[in-house]
Amino acid sequence: MRYLRYLFLSIFTLLALISKATHIRAGEVIAKRVSGLTYQFTFIGYRDVEGVPFGQGVFDFGDGELYGDDPGETIPWGQIEDLGNGVEKWQFTLTHTYAGGANYLVSYKEDFRNAEIQNIAGSISTSFYVETLVVIDPLIVNSTPFFTVPPIDQGVVGAIFEHNPGAFDPDGDSLSYFFTTPKQDEGLEVNGYQSLIDPSFYDVFNEGNSMRDGPPELRINPVTGTLIWDAPGGATIPDMENREFNVAFVVEEWRRVNGELIRLGFVTRDMQIIIWNYENDPPELEVPEDTCVIAGEIVTGVITGTDPDGDPVKIEAFGGPFELSPSPTVDPDPGQFQGPPSVLNFEWQTSCGQVRLAPYEVQFKATDDPNIPDVPNAPGQVNFETWRITVVGPPPTGLVADTKPGRRIELNWDPYSCSNADSMQVWRRVGAFDIDPTCNPGIPENSGYELIETLDISETSYLDTNSPLGLAPGSKYCYRLVASFPDPAGGLSIASAEACDSLVIDVPIITTVDVKETSETNGEIEVRWTPPYEINQAAFPPTYTYEVLRKEGQGFGGSFTSVRGPSTDTTFSDTGLNTMDKSYSYRIVLYDNTNQAVDTSQQASSVWLSPAPLVGGIRLNWEANVPWSNNVQQFPYHYIYRDNVDAREIFGLQLIDSVDVTGEGFSYLDDGRFNGIDLDEEIEYCYYITTQGSYDNDLLPEPLINSSQIICAQPNDTIPPCPPISITFNASLTCEQQLESIPCGITDQFANEFTWQMDGAAECDDDIQFYRIYFSRSGDEGTFTLLDQTNQMGYIHGGLSSLAGCYMITAVDRSGNESQLSEVICNDNCPRYVLPNVITPNGDDKNDVFRPLKDADNCNRFVESVVFKVFNRAGAEVFEHDSKDTEKTIFINWNGTNKSGKELPAGVYYYSAEVRFTRLNPEDEVEVINGWVQIIR
Repeated sequence: MRYLRYLFLSIFTLLALISKATHIRAGEVIAKRVSGLTYQFTFIGYRDVEGVPFGQGVFDFGDGELYGDDPGETIPWGQIEDLGNGVEKWQFTLTHTYAGGANYLVSYKEDFRNAEIQNIAGSISTSFYVETLVVIDPLIVNSTPFFTVPPIDQGVVGAIFEHNPGAFDPDGDSLSYFFTTPKQDEGLEVNGYQSLIDPSFYDVFNEGNSMRDGPPELRINPVTGTLIWDAPGGATIPDMENREFNVAFVVEEWRRVNGELIRLGFVTRDMQIIIWNYENDPPELEVPEDTCVIAGEIVTGVITGTDPDGDPVKIEAFGGPFELSPSPTVDPDPGQFQGPPSVLNFEWQTSCGQVRLAPYEVQFKATDDPNIPDVPNAPGQVNFETWRITVVGPPPTGLVADTKPGRRIELNWDPYSCSNADSMQVWRRVGAFDIDPTCNPGIPENSGYELIETLDISETSYLDTNSPLGLAPGSKYCYRLVASFPDPAGGLSIASAEACDSLVIDVPIITTVDVKETSETNGEIEVRWTPPYEINQAAFPPTYTYEVLRKEGQGFGGSFTSVRGPSTDTTFSDTGLNTMDKSYSYRIVLYDNTNQAVDTSQQASSVWLSPAPLVGGIRLNWEANVPWSNNVQQFPYHYIYRDNVDAREIFGLQLIDSVDVTGEGFSYLDDGRFNGIDLDEEIEYCYYITTQGSYDNDLLPEPLINSSQIICAQPNDTIPPCPPISITFNASLTCEQQLESIPCGITDQFANEFTWQMDGAAECDDDIQFYRIYFSRSGDEGTFTLLDQTNQMGYIHGGLSSLAGCYMITAVDRSGNESQLSEVICNDNCPRYVLPNVITPNGDDKNDVFRPLKDADNCNRFVESVVFKVFNRAGAEVFEHDSKDTEKTIFINWNGTNKSGKELPAGVYYYSAEVRFTRLNPEDEVEVINGWVQIIR
């Protein structure tokens, strides 16, 4: 009996201790980088004031080191804040230095959670555990996001519950959110966890939402982090009482590094929701529309709260801006119950240091003050709304453009007003173009501007030569500047005011390259140009004649050939072309009255139209390489022509639609919407487009109207052609043959030339438009990138310093379908590195130094590095040369001295040269050459 009495007393005492120990409601671990590999960690916990204070938990740094597991280590609890409603906020901070970069799962665990959490079985005896993933990369500086809204909130049965954690990332990284299950240890979820919308919490589950017309829903917005519970059930909550529920979610942070979006870590928040069983409608919030502000200006806003029950409303503001300096102010502060309506005034004096790419989020929380007679001081319902404010850089000022001799334009501007910007972007286009700078940082897409240079922010001038092509005479060039702010927060300025200047018309100006006939053999292009209106006639007297040059394609590479000799005509019809498969470019050579060539026009190409068949439609894309602009606000439309059958004559095609290219770009989707008739996948539709352009020069005609070739395609034509076969390198252009023909010392004139064939099988499509060439330096899977495209069944990859590499080829048909990749074909270098065996360092400039031979038969080729060592007869190392060291060379140039620079005696020495060559196979890269050398003095 005494034993039983003792047992009962022990159990009662244990239960009493556990009951008193129940306290932890919510929390998270935040990481802040201090420097290098040193991080500061803060655990923020929220407790039930009726339980015991926070005590001795264990903090795990994720690298095998713990704090708090040793009896001599006491958790250094610091700031304590009473949040009201029986909740206290506690926190402590620890600093830790890691050994190196890695992923570290940092966590804090402590007993116990508070009692009677409805969706955690035995919460009274369940540990509280939260974790944070810290990714340490020596090339990335990063701290985790933190939360500005406490993780304890209240709701009522049957009404939508909302909560936003107010997450803020100090580095400006992107955040994403998803639910997870609360844990009691690493990898161990709490026992018996039930979702907030488990059927056991509802009297009628299928009427569990706030409208009573469907089951309840629980969701978290993956972008904004707003948690919505529509709606809490009351099956386990007596009238006029409350019960507690816990839910956990993960906040991941993402950053774009070298164009790739990578995850930098995450923070887990375990939060508690207190649900009351009485009737109370949540308040309503009205916040300003999302906006942007130029750094240095003041943002103001009025936030209004109302309540459908007529209860007073308190409005509070949270979010990242309140963690900055200068930070916003709100009035009243702290929030007070008012009205309704309740009004909160917001004001933020922004600064340059707050510019970033992502918008700042200000979370406004409205809480009503219900009058519930049976529940004195009853907590109110809450509602959240978010106001997004983007802080952009002020526009650069003082930009002026001045034409300089030599067809150059000099830009000058004021020093930029924000010293924390890191670069200045210079943008250019032909012709003036108005843009709306309001809340639109940078240069709008489809404005026709192109980025031509990025300068250090300290620069205030730039000379535009458009090297190596030069600026086009007659063109009006317009410029804008955009300041860029450093990563990771990033951010851009509003674009500067536009500055323009024109080049004189002292050469022929091409105005027309118009496809008149589409054919494989009888295609025709009309070319027109103007005389050189502003040429110095004293230096270059008229009458002028013009020679027409032509080449295939739109690019700037390749050679032009003459297709019409000098003539006074300023028009030319070029016939006998393959306009079905090829675009063409033209230049006009100007001759004076002495028949001397004076100058040449800029290159201008025909318009090239490409189809992309889709399900139920055909996408058209077009391009032209011309010195004028085809993106002009005065003439914004490009016109789309189409037939209904397979016709090749232009008169058989009708105008069906137009595209405003200033807003939509050079693309059009034909899905039949222009006349309400769906495209028939059994019909081949033919198209051409007409562009409108301008030089924006009063002396030149406008609009400049040019048409593309006719192309045909079928909707749903998704069958690709067969891949090319029989790919072979040119047998007369082997590596050894090129070594014989290319002088020693020339390292960038090698070439890989290869040809291929197409499979003639009946099932293979012969409607080939062009071929794509893919190249890989190593030949490894996944490393091939697009090199070029051609409509010939052969290709020369020239201007190479190395022949090592692999190629694959695809065929593309007229509908834009691309074949599978061909078989791989690879070439390799044939390296050479020949060393002599005699040096005579006597100062006569003949064999004074030891270096590889350079005669035609022994020229060193494809050498990356050399480690050269010399040994005496006793085997002692007397000299070493490593070409990878600063200012050293693969040519060695040893003058017969030792490591200290003293002359070695005449005689025979032995050497070992470890030579690394550029080879296709890494196993073939290194060759060790052993030999002897005699020093003769």
